[in-house]
Amino acid sequence: MDGTISQAASLPWSEAPSRYEKQKRRDWNTFCHYIRSHKPTDVHQPVWTSSHILEFLRYLDQFGKTKIHNQTCPYFGVPKPPVPCPCPLRQAWGSLDALVGRLRAAYEENGGAPESNPFGARAVRVFLREVRRFQAKSRGITYDKKKRKRGCGFQKVM
Repeated sequence: MDGTISQAASLPWSEAPSRYEKQKRRDWNTFCHYIRSHKPTDVHQPVWTSSHILEFLRYLDQFGKTKIHNQTCPYFGVPKPPVPCPCPLRQAWGSLDALVGRLRAAYEENGGAPESNPFGARAVRVFLREVRRFQAKSRGITYDKKKRKRGCGFQKVM
């Protein structure tokens, strides 16, 4: 050894980055690398838009591990198909949602203004909602929005 200690090894246990922080840093680096390699003119953070984010999410879709049936598949809407089908593997909605959440936090930690955060743009939220809806239909699962309970739960006694 050359006598140097890595930064992570020199920090006390409580100061080591959490699993979430490590994943957030990895996701941020992956996104920045994607932007630099696919959009060389749009390297700077202030010019990112929701279209850059949506393009990145669609790019990641090809590396997914969740079977999502096409509408033409005979097993579309069947929760547990009896045999395998040729439908593609895609990113699960929950994974995309968590990724966007981490990137949204990383954007602000890296100097981006919260009010101009492209990861929180309406187009990104609509995209995620549509992915969830389609994946639920594809697997025959219904996602019903839960109704909020009004009041504090106590009934007035007279």
